[in-house]
Amino acid sequence: MILSSIAIYPIKSTAGLDLHEAEIEPRGFRDDRRWMIVDDDGRFVTGRQIPRMVLIRATPIDGGLRLQAPSMPDLDVRMPDAGVERLAVTVWDDVVDAACADPSADAWLGEFLGRALRLVAMDARSTRIVEPGPRSQSDGVSFADGYPFLAISKASLDALNAKLDVSIAMRRFRPNVVIDGCDPHAEDGWHRIRIGDVAFDVVKTCTRCVFTTVDPVLGERDPSGEPLRTLKTYRRSDAGITFGMNLIARGHGRIRVGDRVEAY
Repeated sequence: MILSSIAIYPIKSTAGLDLHEAEIEPRGFRDDRRWMIVDDDGRFVTGRQIPRMVLIRATPIDGGLRLQAPSMPDLDVRMPDAGVERLAVTVWDDVVDAACADPSADAWLGEFLGRALRLVAMDARSTRIVEPGPRSQSDGVSFADGYPFLAISKASLDALNAKLDVSIAMRRFRPNVVIDGCDPHAEDGWHRIRIGDVAFDVVKTCTRCVFTTVDPVLGERDPSGEPLRTLKTYRRSDAGITFGMNLIARGHGRIRVGDRVEAY
C-alpha cells in the first residue's frame, strides 16, 4: 500500500489544502485545525451549520494565515501574541483556552458568512486531550473533532462511488491521509499502521454526519442527501454511519505522498 494524498484544514471546517509532505506534531499535522470559528458564546461553528464555510481558504504563511474567499479581499491574520484576549471555547464537550485573533478577522468572517463570528487560535497555552478510549492515552489533539488524524482508503471511496448516481470526491470526507492499494474498508480491521517511518494506532471508526452532504466546490448541501443516504444502506453500525478511521501518531517525523504504508 502507498500514501496517495495528504491534506490539512488550517481552520476547522474550511477548505482543505493538499500537501506533498507534512510534519507530524503531538496535536496532528503541523498547521492542521489550529484555528477555529466560534459564535458569540464561544461555541464552535462548522460547515454543519454554515455550509458556506468550506469556501474559505486559509493558507499558512509566516506567522499566521492568509484568508481567501469568493468576492472577498485577501486578509493576512497573524498568530495572536502572548498578551491578547483569551476565550474559553467549546468543541463538542471540551472547553479549550484559546487566543483571540485580530478583530479584522472577525469582521472579514462576518461579512462573508453573514453573522457575528470570532476566529480563535490554539497556541502553546491551549490544551486539549483526545476522546478517551482503550487505545488512547493523554494524547493531545487540535480543534479536530476528536482525534489528530483521519485515514480513508481510496478503495472505500471507489466502492461508494460505484453505488452513487453521481460520483463524489474524497474531499467530502475531509481525511488527512488517503491510502491506496487495499480492499474497500480494509481500514476497518487495522489496529496499527506505519506510514514511512512513523507508526500510528488506529483507534476508532469515524462516525459521519450531515457535513458529508456539503459540496466543497459549491458550499451547499446536496439536495439528494448524498452520500449519507447511500452510506446508510451499508455502513450503519451501533456507533452510527461510519467511513474512515481515526489515528493517533506514536512518533514524530515527516511523511510524504508515495510513502509505503504497512498495516498490522
